[in-house]
Amino acid sequence: MTDPRSGDGGAPEPAHTPELAERAARRRVAVIGGGVAGLVAAESVAAIGAHATVFEAQERAGGAVQAGEADGLVFDAGAESFAVRGGHVRALIDDLGLGDRVCTPEPGGAWVAGIPGGAAPLPHGGLLGIPANPFAEDVRRVIGWNGTWRAWLDRLLPPLTIGHDRSLGRLVRRRMGARVLDRLVAPVSTGVYSAHPDDIDVDVAAPALNAALTRVGSLSGAVAEITGGAGRAPGAAVQGLDGGMAGLVDALVARIELLGSEVRTATPIERLDRDGERWIVRVVESGEPGEQGEEAADGIPESFDAVILAVDEGTARRLLAPHVPELAEVAAASSPRIEIVTLVLDAPVLDAAPRGSGVLTVPGSHVAKALTHSTAKWAWLRERAGSRHVVRVSFGAQDEGPATAALDDEAAAALALAEASALLGVALPPDRLRGSHRARFVQAQPSAVAGAAERRTAAAAAIGAVPGLAATGAWLSGTGLAQVVPHARAEAERIRHVLLWG
Repeated sequence: MTDPRSGDGGAPEPAHTPELAERAARRRVAVIGGGVAGLVAAESVAAIGAHATVFEAQERAGGAVQAGEADGLVFDAGAESFAVRGGHVRALIDDLGLGDRVCTPEPGGAWVAGIPGGAAPLPHGGLLGIPANPFAEDVRRVIGWNGTWRAWLDRLLPPLTIGHDRSLGRLVRRRMGARVLDRLVAPVSTGVYSAHPDDIDVDVAAPALNAALTRVGSLSGAVAEITGGAGRAPGAAVQGLDGGMAGLVDALVARIELLGSEVRTATPIERLDRDGERWIVRVVESGEPGEQGEEAADGIPESFDAVILAVDEGTARRLLAPHVPELAEVAAASSPRIEIVTLVLDAPVLDAAPRGSGVLTVPGSHVAKALTHSTAKWAWLRERAGSRHVVRVSFGAQDEGPATAALDDEAAAALALAEASALLGVALPPDRLRGSHRARFVQAQPSAVAGAAERRTAAAAAIGAVPGLAATGAWLSGTGLAQVVPHARAEAERIRHVLLWG
């Protein structure tokens, strides 16, 4: 069943026939998790007239999409943009009446740091950091002449065995050498996926690459064919919202409430039980869920016709263990812990955006994974900041905890300021710091990591076999709103079908 939408971007209409509308109005669905996946699922359920109750453990909804504030300035503290591919996120934004707030990043490109000479602009025209032309001046500046000549050997290597290695790292290392891998591909891989290139599945990250390799006979030639030789600046395929991506969360919550459903924050769930065909959701009274194997806190039970889980993988496995024992047979993914420290600076030295819109780092060269010069990247934020600058410093990657993890907020801000100074190549003394904000996330394993697709498929099959149960979120859909939104819609559709037709 599809939801007809009103032409003015308002609330979706309920089920058409009186019989279906009456049936839907009697149905209650628990959505556990109030990130974007949970909110999208809840809005889809509420759209047919059923009642959705969102349970969010934190004091705010949105998950990785959240606003931060420092020195009186509001900015994106988590996800700052969405990928335009597929059009799913833009369609949601338009439907929520936010289309006039969509904006694109400024054209200044990113840099790569941790190379001889300190830093250089990230070359244009590549794919996942793989250059189309290793002799291009911007490529040579990063990998040097030795790296350029080694990369050129890619054109001379036998083509018969290419197109069969699914590891991005192994493929690049064999074809173009260590400098291309370490100085170009690895910074992009860790910056975008929080994972080493060796763990990235080429067929997922760049589905056309292996076929082009076989057809063209070289890795650089395959990239040139796919990108047309010119490529595009990093970040050109994303958009954001004027005022911050948290506006999407606010609009989703408002839509859910307009449809007669509810979002409860600061409401963690202790456990799920079954009573015949109904689901019993037990809320933690203490505000903290008990650990497995320990005596659970007494909660208040509520009864629902169906449950949609939209939480992180660890929480989902804990809640589903009694009901989906087959899930234990599916290997759990490694979920990196990420911290983003946002700095508000009074630093005229940054007016010229010395390192473009941000910096990616060669793994091992800095304790920070990446930096975004937000006021250079987003015009809306620059206008609100006035003479101030906003810089985001990211810590943590796959199998590498954030360097800020054991620090208090003041020390984390000091480390972020030192890293920002090093990455931007300018002096940023402590007296230039006007304020800071710290955000912590557990990032789901990206889709492009080898084996992730198989794990997600197996987990989804086990969960989908249980009547009245669905699950969504980045650990099942893959990371990024472009994947989360359509997956949440699809899972909600499964539940809506059960609610209306059984």
